[in-house]
Amino acid sequence: MDMNQYLSMFIDESNDHLQSLNENMLQLEGNPEDLGIVQVIFRSAHTLKGMAATMGFEDLASLTHKMENVLDLVRNEKLKMQDYIFDTMFKSLDALETMVQDITEGGQGKADVSSIVASLQAIENGEMTSGAAPATENKPANASIASAVELDEFQYSVLDQSIAEGHRVFYVDVLVSEHSQLKGVRAYMVFDMLERSGEVVKAYPSVQDIEQEKFERSFSLYYITTKEAHELEEGIMSISEIESAKLIQLDQETLQQMANQVAATVEAPPAPTAVAEVASSDNNSAPKEEAKAAPAKTAAPKQAAAPSRTIRVDIERLDVLMNLFSELLIDRSRLEQLASETGNNDLSDTVAHLSRVSTDLQNIVLKLRMVPVDTVFNRFPRMIRDLAKTLDKKIDLVITGAETELDRTVIDEIGDPLVHLLRNAVDHGVESIAERVAAGKPEMGTVNLRAFHSGNHVFIEIEDDGKGIYRDKLLKTAIKRGVVTEEQGAKMSDDEVNQLLFAPGFSTADIISDISGRGVGLDVVKSKITSLGGNVTIHSTPGKGTNFSVQLPLTLSIIAAMLVRLGSEKYAVPLSSIVETAIVQREQVRNIHGNKMITFRESLIPYLSLSEVFSVPDFNDADEQETEIVVIRKGDRLAAVAVEEFIGQSEIVLKSMGTYLPAIEGISGATILGDGQVALILDPNAFIK
Repeated sequence: MDMNQYLSMFIDESNDHLQSLNENMLQLEGNPEDLGIVQVIFRSAHTLKGMAATMGFEDLASLTHKMENVLDLVRNEKLKMQDYIFDTMFKSLDALETMVQDITEGGQGKADVSSIVASLQAIENGEMTSGAAPATENKPANASIASAVELDEFQYSVLDQSIAEGHRVFYVDVLVSEHSQLKGVRAYMVFDMLERSGEVVKAYPSVQDIEQEKFERSFSLYYITTKEAHELEEGIMSISEIESAKLIQLDQETLQQMANQVAATVEAPPAPTAVAEVASSDNNSAPKEEAKAAPAKTAAPKQAAAPSRTIRVDIERLDVLMNLFSELLIDRSRLEQLASETGNNDLSDTVAHLSRVSTDLQNIVLKLRMVPVDTVFNRFPRMIRDLAKTLDKKIDLVITGAETELDRTVIDEIGDPLVHLLRNAVDHGVESIAERVAAGKPEMGTVNLRAFHSGNHVFIEIEDDGKGIYRDKLLKTAIKRGVVTEEQGAKMSDDEVNQLLFAPGFSTADIISDISGRGVGLDVVKSKITSLGGNVTIHSTPGKGTNFSVQLPLTLSIIAAMLVRLGSEKYAVPLSSIVETAIVQREQVRNIHGNKMITFRESLIPYLSLSEVFSVPDFNDADEQETEIVVIRKGDRLAAVAVEEFIGQSEIVLKSMGTYLPAIEGISGATILGDGQVALILDPNAFIK
């Protein structure tokens, strides 16, 4: 029998089962005596094993069978769940996710899981106890670097984006002299030298092990900089007792090759599947979200399962539907204009009815593309659990609003920024257990991840109850790194100081770790969110905690905009960025230190001339006695943009500029108007620095 026709269904259902296994395993870790959860996990693993065997993926079926054997002992009360069993189970799930991802990419689901199988077999035989591991798990001292230096999903993303943005990324291997009596000190000097001109993203062994001299003679790292290889090599070799330094500059292809070499052992979050679920009722997802908000607590009694009211639709079909509707929307605008010009009542009535129907259709099409943020949030409890164990902290991740919906395009892009903000909260925000107790706080730190709608935006907040941000320390670091001068820092508000965290290469970490403290990460976070038409703000209270608030547009496909005219040219300004419109007299425009400013609501804001920015040939606002302005917002900052005339509001289809035109600052795309004319869509974020 040809199984290829069932492959897509197998991949979808396997990912569903793996997500369910992760979520239930986290619940079981919080309540290891609950055999009801064990039964649910066992059934899910059994189903996955049967599916894999039927499809001919023997490695996947074999590993799941080993997990099933351990779970069978637990559910029959012959074995009690302990920390080392949970750790092995989570490693098994990671390996299964890697196998399914390999199948998704056309492979056969092969992976080297011999060490995991050995651990499961040892648990089954009663040979493995807490704190012990089978010999096959221990790496020899001379293990190859390629098998040791593993990148998680976010570390790879940081390196890949850095290469794309023009930074140099190096793989560095340093060998300390065998006669050195201070290996840790020499290694620290290398890190200190490198951190002056770049950022260390990943080190092996870990930075903590290197500091404690828990390494032989060599250590390796991934490094982002603007320096040349020979400059770095000379700097490293100038340090006493360094025997050799090898640097390999990576491009995106070689980075991918190195990542593929260790893909079987990397602990990666599950890859997104290539389908979307179209639900006919939003209420069905609510009970799931409640369970995620408190994974450590016993699950509430389950209600009787209702018949499924969802179907799976390939994402490509939704994209085609959206493109077709976009064309329909352009034609609708054209018809509305023609009806207005001809004055034919019958035509006007027909077009008005068409407009009402197409508006309803538009709402439905947009809702089809909306996906709950839960599709991104559901991988974070596991990630936080692993980070907390690594850092020896107690963290309670509380998720609220996971049912909040966003356009699929935004969902696909927002995962990596949220990963870094959460890692940052766990590493930098929440204090160690000893520090929390000394400060009179509970040992368990809390990280809140919440999502909610507000107008035409979705807000995602990451809030911790940690030590907060101290202005003086932040400014001192910024001045030391040359981000700002002392004079500039003295004039900055607290919000402006907090925004320094997003400066390129900036970090407040005293010790650079594999988790955060690289600086380049938050810079990438800011760039990604801004590219999505969003914004991120920081609110912090020293000693109490920090809140990162990410504002995102509901959709990137169809937006409401204000159409304006400049001479013979038309432009569209997104309504989500407009504060208000007004008219100013020429004498109201003031020149302050070479910059044009106007008074708006008792404060001075910049005055920008679009005709100057885009060199419009047939209009110059400097010749006008009075000028229309559009006041735009970026976060808490405002600016006034001068235009010739307001045309009116309209819903427009956002079109890419394509590959023929270079990226133009201040322009995010284009749209086709009802009269067939092309209007450029302004990017307000580019006008406010």
